[in-house]
Amino acid sequence: MTATGDDRPDDAVVKAVAQNLRDVGSRVERAAAEAGRSADAVGLVAVSKVQPADRVAAALAAGHRLFGENRVQEAKTRWSSLRERVPDLRLHLIGPLQTNKAREAVALFDMIETVDRPKLARALAEEFARSGRRLECLLQVNTGEEAQKHGVAPAELEGLYRIAVEECGVPVSGLMCIQPIDEAPAPHFALLAELAAGLDLPVLSMGMSADFEAAIHQGATLVRVGTAIFGERPRPPAAIG
Repeated sequence: MTATGDDRPDDAVVKAVAQNLRDVGSRVERAAAEAGRSADAVGLVAVSKVQPADRVAAALAAGHRLFGENRVQEAKTRWSSLRERVPDLRLHLIGPLQTNKAREAVALFDMIETVDRPKLARALAEEFARSGRRLECLLQVNTGEEAQKHGVAPAELEGLYRIAVEECGVPVSGLMCIQPIDEAPAPHFALLAELAAGLDLPVLSMGMSADFEAAIHQGATLVRVGTAIFGERPRPPAAIG
């Protein structure tokens, strides 16, 4: 894929992002080997939310094809035209989804990682039926039971799973979590793995730039990495006046 116009990355950006992807890939391989797993069993979701277009173009130019976005509208703006030019592109929604955005999300994404309540499961089921497009879904678990975060509480997970799968027919293949930033991540990853095993779900989306090796050790099949690939997100300009 070749970027065009203002999105064309300069050589320094291309080299930096490509090297970061190689470095992260090597870290994934080492962590998988330490865990007695194949690196091929771990998908690398490049978290492109609010990253500049040239950095994302550099990742595409380096051959990366799996990306994660937090917001439907931002993803639509960034990826709608690119999807036509990059047919093997895969997009995951990794941020919270409002039910009134279900139609747009189903049209744009390939996986919804953040199903966290019955109302959303029902909205997705209705859109799957309407559109004929069925997306693989993950249930988001709030492993730290933090009030400010989305996700179903561990004790309520089985109930949500039954509603999503048995009542709504949503194709749920695994679980996702965003671990607390002020706690050791490994216990949260272990809990998510235990919950997934209890429901016989094979997909585990967990781990970010600072801790994805620990997630791989606990069985992650998807790791969501942004900063380690793209660098720090640019800060918005300061307000004037």
